[in-house]
Amino acid sequence: MSASPARVILLAGPSGSGKSSLATRTGLPVLALDDFYKDAGDPTLPSLPGGTATDWDAPASWNADAAVAAITALCAEGAARTPVYDIAASAATGSAVLDLRAAPVFVAEGIFAAEIAVRCRELGLLADALCLRGRPATTARRRFVRDLREGRKSLPFLVRRGWHLMRAERGIVARHVALGCHPCGHTEAAGRIAAAVAAAGVPVRVPAPRPAAAQSVQA
Repeated sequence: MSASPARVILLAGPSGSGKSSLATRTGLPVLALDDFYKDAGDPTLPSLPGGTATDWDAPASWNADAAVAAITALCAEGAARTPVYDIAASAATGSAVLDLRAAPVFVAEGIFAAEIAVRCRELGLLADALCLRGRPATTARRRFVRDLREGRKSLPFLVRRGWHLMRAERGIVARHVALGCHPCGHTEAAGRIAAAVAAAGVPVRVPAPRPAAAQSVQA
């Protein structure tokens, strides 16, 4: 059990905005919120227009209650068992234990992180809520390269999804801001994360900003 309650930094943003790479570079424990996607076949999954396929970019494709429960356990107990999700298979393939190892702050990152910002704030769990934003074309390129490399979905699906998300990116960021996230680039986000760590009274590790062309294509 942790010596004192931990707090979470929610890291939201469009798919491909660099959430995972930034979260990793902080050196903090990281909860991957995309692992809380629902399994294919779940009757509550939303459909794309026409009902021909699942809309995996809709918040209803994600289990917000389970994500909040995991964050609550991590903040209170310092550890929690979380699912391991295979995006290519559209299903959870196992589980793992995330141990904060007494860290008073951790990062929870994912495309739906903003959906739980209000709940985390009301529960007294929130250290900060951020939304990474950048140029839609750059985000789209990173996302496509990552998804193709990882074999997440078929090529036609990735092309259609990529085009749709690029056009929708500004609206996605606006929604995350409306849900309580602060919009920022990587450098500002790194500074706010460092400030949250400093406020918790532990040594600060500031992630070094990278040139846009060199940033990872994760998240």
